Parts: sequence; C-alpha cells; structure tokens
Amino acid sequence: MAQLLETDLVHSTLNIALAGGGDFAEVFVEDRRNESARLDEGRIEELVAGRERGVGVRVVHDDTTGFAHTADLSQRGLAEAARAAAAAARGGGATARSVALAVNPIAYQNDVVILPESVPRAKKIEMLKVADDAARSEGAAIRSVSASYAEGRRRILVANSDGLLATDERVRTRFYVQAVAKSDTGMQTGYEAPGRTMGFEFYDEFAVDVIARTAARQALTLLEAVPAPSGKVPVVLKRGAGGVLFHEACGHGLEADLVHRDASVFAGKIGRRVAADGVTLIDDGAFAREWGTFAIDDEGQSARSNTLIENGVLTDYMWDLVRARQQGRASSGNGRRETYQVLPMVRMTNTFLVAGETDPDDIIANTEFGVYCVQLGGGQVDTASGDFVFGVTEGYLIENGEITRPIRPAQLIGNGPAALCDIDAIGNDFATWSGMCGKSGQSVPVSSGQPTLRVQNLTIGGTAS
Repeated sequence: MAQLLETDLVHSTLNIALAGGGDFAEVFVEDRRNESARLDEGRIEELVAGRERGVGVRVVHDDTTGFAHTADLSQRGLAEAARAAAAAARGGGATARSVALAVNPIAYQNDVVILPESVPRAKKIEMLKVADDAARSEGAAIRSVSASYAEGRRRILVANSDGLLATDERVRTRFYVQAVAKSDTGMQTGYEAPGRTMGFEFYDEFAVDVIARTAARQALTLLEAVPAPSGKVPVVLKRGAGGVLFHEACGHGLEADLVHRDASVFAGKIGRRVAADGVTLIDDGAFAREWGTFAIDDEGQSARSNTLIENGVLTDYMWDLVRARQQGRASSGNGRRETYQVLPMVRMTNTFLVAGETDPDDIIANTEFGVYCVQLGGGQVDTASGDFVFGVTEGYLIENGEITRPIRPAQLIGNGPAALCDIDAIGNDFATWSGMCGKSGQSVPVSSGQPTLRVQNLTIGGTAS
C-alpha cells in the first residue's frame, strides 16, 4: 500500500504541532471510498459512490486537547491545521475543541484497484435482482422486498510524537435483505444483514439467495405468531441473537471514558464479581474477519484481544491511547473514530461472550416454559444503571422443553449486570451479529456475539393475558 503522506511531511506537521509546548501530538490521515446500491420492488432506487480524504491533527497540553482537521494535504494546509490544534490546546479549559479549516477540497485520483472495486457494477446489480427473486419465491405472501449491498475501503496513516508511524487498509462488504409478508393475520417483516471485513470473496461465504430466503422465511413464519407472554420468564438467546444485548447493556459500560465520568454501572468494580460463574466477556479487534476487525485502531495501536470479564469477575475496561496515558497504562487498542474530522474515543470492536460446554438442545429441553429469542431489534440502554429495553423481532415460545409457536414482536426488559448474573446455562456453539454502533454522534462498524445461553429471569413485555 502506497503511503498516504510523505514521512517528511508527517514529521514537519508533528513538529509544528508541538512547537507551542504540547505534551503529545498526533497526525491522522484517512482516504475512504464507499459504494452502495439499493433495490426496492424490483427497481434500483439508489446507487451511491463517495470518496473522502483528509487529515486530523490533535495536540494535548495538560488536560486540554486541541483538534483541527483539513482536506488540504499540502504542506501549507497541514501546517495551518497543526498550528490551529496547538493554539486550541493552549487555550485552557478541560474539554476538547475542534477547529474546522475552510479550504477547498482537493482532487485525488484513486489508482489503487482492490477486489470489490474491480467487480463490474452490473454484477452487483444482478445480485440484488437474484435476492429479490429468491425472497419472493418463498411464497405468495411475500409482498415487498428490499435488498442492498455496501462496500468500502478505508486507508489510514497514524503518526504521533511518541515516534509511532503505522498504516492500515480495511475493506468491508455487506449485504442486506428485508422482506415483508402479509396475510389475514397482518403484516410481518424479516431481515438478514451479514457483513465482514473482507472483499468480494464475502459472497463465497454468504450467498445472496440464502440471505434473501432467510429474511423471507422469517417474515412468513411470523405471520403465524401468537401474542408474546407478559412478565418475568426464562429467556434462551440463540447463538448470536443476544450479542447486541450484551454489546449495548454491558459493553458500553466497560468503556473507560464512561467509567471516568461515573456514567457506568461498572465503575469501581475491577476485581469484583459482576456475572455468573463461567461468563467470560472479550473485546477483540483482531478477531477473525468480523465486521469490527482491523490491524490497528485509529490511534495506531495494534488490535488485540482484551478480556473484560473472566469467569464472572471484572478484570479490565477498554482504553484509548490518551486516557490510558493519563492513567500510566497501555492502550487496549480501542481508540476509534468515524472519520478524520473527529477525535477518537473509546469504542468496542468485536465483543463477545465465550462459549461454554452445554449442548444447546439440552438448554431448550431443560426449560419448562420461556421464550426463545432468535433476533433482537433496536433498544435503549442507560449505562449508568445498566437498565435496558430491546425489541424481540423474532422469538418463539418454549413449552415443555420444546420450541413451539412464534410470538409477535415484544419488548425484552432487564438490567445488564443482573442479566449477566442470571445466566445459568451456556452453550458450546457460537455466532456473531454485525452492526453499526453509535456513540456521541459517531458511528463505527462492530460485531457482537455469544453462544446459545439462558438468562433465568427477564421481563417480556408482551400482550398475552
């Protein structure tokens, strides 16, 4: 990979940033391209391609952070950004301030060819049509299908006053299908949206017709759904289904910036039991080819596996570089930013509960009555208390140790730490979920996962009497 910025120019920018007496300076260079297309009702409704390139300069002086960004990668443009960041850092106060420089965008010719970009657009359009046909072939009750693909390539260079100079290139591919089914019982929606940090070979592992059929079958199954129970019941989360729950309800509370602000229910609990025996929670930015995988984070730190909870005991939080420096410890490789135009912050990557030893079928068989959750939708979490509410978009009743009737969409209500402590069965299987995680106005790709497991006591907000 050709270097995004000449080393001499990187050095001179850092020197200018430190000239005012800053304690730490960093240059972050980004070159990003994205392409996506969406098909609705058999027609291509959207085709988008974009390109973005720029630099963010950060200067830290005592407790103050100055930040400037620019799309002008000339020596003059970088020098202006460095001086602006240094001036902001010297301005006093304990909060970060961003300075956006008014410059004209520069033209940049992309001469790098990688696999997703090399595939003809016509072939990608054809995949959308294949998905549409496959979903509709599942039954006449399928009334509406939407399919989309997305690909992106992000190249970064990170250099700082500690002497670090690191680069990374990330290619991500994703395919999404939503199917709507309608009958006399009403209307139901199914969706499937796998994504991985890989190129067009993604489609060798995830066939678009299979993705589409999965979404359609979910919608058709839910047409037969009965009202969900109401009240506290055991909930069995299918492998991968509960990943988003633990990501939101537990993972965010383990990010060091929220802990520092006393906005986390896990603050001050290192070394204490916060989950049931056998529960181990890991965040791993280098995990396989998952959606949140990279070689280095957005502060140039190597991706690594970080054990957050081990056998029920809280062992560590997730850290970015600057906050870790303030605490006299190493970064955990969790400094991430959406673009060069914003400061990095502590973010999850691939966060998951480790598999246990129990056969998933035995977990079902040993549950007299409860809910089997296959897919969760959006929700809300209070990180200070750990309380959460999530939508169950696909679920089934468990009756006499067997999965029986599908249930209508319902709310899953509980508390993150309490749910961790109420896990009483952990399966020997495993799967992940891919999504975009939002925090403080920034969105980054992440994955979360878990084996099939049972939470003994969660509240279902259903409508059954």
